[in-house]
Amino acid sequence: MTNRKALTEYVSAFTHTLVEQGVVNVVISPGSRSTPLAYACMKQEGMNIYRQIDERSAAFFALGMAKTSGQPVMLLCTSGTAAANYFPAIVEAYYARVPLLVVTADRPHELREVGAPQAINQVNLFGSHVKWASDLPMPEQDNKLAFVTRHLHRAVTTARTAPKGPVHLNVPFREPLQIDFDQAFESPGEIRHFTNQSALPVEAERFLLGQFKEERGILVLGEMTEGVPDTFWQFIRALDWPVLIDPLSNVRANIDPACRHLLIDAYDAILKVDEAKARLMPNVVIRVGPQPVSKPLSLYLTSLEPAVYAVFDDSPMLRDAQSIVTHHIQAPSSALWQLPVAERAQSAYTAAWGGANALYWQIVERHCENEMDEGVFTKILFDHLDGVHLVAGSSMPIRDVDTFFQATERDVQIFANRGANGIDGVVSTAFGTQAAADRPTYLLIGDLSFIHDLNGLLASKMQDADVTVVVMNNDGGGIFSYLPQSQEERYYEELFGTPTGLTFDNAAKMYDAEYAAVKTKDELRRALATEKQKKVKIIEVFTDRKTNVDMHRKLWTTFHEELVASWK
Repeated sequence: MTNRKALTEYVSAFTHTLVEQGVVNVVISPGSRSTPLAYACMKQEGMNIYRQIDERSAAFFALGMAKTSGQPVMLLCTSGTAAANYFPAIVEAYYARVPLLVVTADRPHELREVGAPQAINQVNLFGSHVKWASDLPMPEQDNKLAFVTRHLHRAVTTARTAPKGPVHLNVPFREPLQIDFDQAFESPGEIRHFTNQSALPVEAERFLLGQFKEERGILVLGEMTEGVPDTFWQFIRALDWPVLIDPLSNVRANIDPACRHLLIDAYDAILKVDEAKARLMPNVVIRVGPQPVSKPLSLYLTSLEPAVYAVFDDSPMLRDAQSIVTHHIQAPSSALWQLPVAERAQSAYTAAWGGANALYWQIVERHCENEMDEGVFTKILFDHLDGVHLVAGSSMPIRDVDTFFQATERDVQIFANRGANGIDGVVSTAFGTQAAADRPTYLLIGDLSFIHDLNGLLASKMQDADVTVVVMNNDGGGIFSYLPQSQEERYYEELFGTPTGLTFDNAAKMYDAEYAAVKTKDELRRALATEKQKKVKIIEVFTDRKTNVDMHRKLWTTFHEELVASWK
């Protein structure tokens, strides 16, 4: 067997096995050392190829695809610092539990650590931020294909298994790197894999049914990218507990109107009110998924230390930053929705939560009629959305989603990178989300975060896209205006405000995107209503950091006062 034939056989087995394992989406960045695998991916039937020349953006693009689809996405790059540029997205994927198959091409063993060009130590490059890593053997005339294919099976299965996450395969290649495009490949047979979907243990079911008899209980829903089944709505209607819905729970849209009174989407504002915290104190808390975005909720539960705080998490790696969880139920959330719950009439406790929630949204409507700040602009955006995906940036955008996105029957799925909560790679994540969903996607992002990943717009030059970017440009880091640092004037602007004075009209021209500059509510409505003509549309909304803080606090103060008054 010639070297070229051996190389072709090796990479053909590699891609064929991935397709058999259900890995069909591949994001490739160009480079020489990865040539054999890049060629094999391009010619592999059943694979969808996406391209991004910037590895950091490519990794976040793959992250968005994997988060949205729930399936592993393969990344492929050349050797050297190209692989290191994957690191931020891999960190996010690890902590957000997103399945990625990270494949880095490498120099052969004899060229490692001897001063060869574009050669770094790539073995275990990502350390503890991947679930598993392996340095595969090089293609050779007597290929051990069974070894390679079983390692691929292990990699994909590991990425998919709770907690989902990234895995790393380092693949060395020796020159020459050309393959034979006409060489046929016949699989020797794929390993078959069967999994057991863990059912709810009998003792856990007995425990939960006992807790459901408690009237003063709350159900907290954290991030659930897969959404909820119809059985969820039947379950909460019978349970009659207030359901605190994080925006990433994907229960703020496509709601069952018969359950609207149970959905508490203003809990962040409610739990800023001391009187509400005392009046609405629960005896039982059950959480599904990770801790929600809301800091007031986190602080409240920490101070409360509930006697029963049960968390559904299908991974043994329990997420409990406050160390207050009393029961860890290691099972998928679907097991909860299937429990038999006897339907009961609405309690006074649930009605009290619902009354506070309804009052908040009445006040928001008045606020949006009379004021103009980032929160009001985001509410206009949210009310426009239907039949789309929404990706929210970290810092203020996701918090404004929490504050201003009201539960609705409209069809909107919401995503954000909350594993490590970074502001980098958000543009690319949105493009990956759109590619996986194949439907219009809106990105709500701040100006600094947009600058961080402006290269992400390159995705629109490499493949089809349908993304509308709404940039809240307050000329700096707006979230710091809400933090204690803002009380110290010395060096605040230099270290935290960080104004750049940049606008994005010329960036839109460079990437051939539509552009609209917005300074008023009516201008934003018109920009959103105008039919999109290009792959990308950038709506730049100009706001003021101080006004944003003042208006948010005014809203919360008004709600506080009116809520307390309503209880007298």
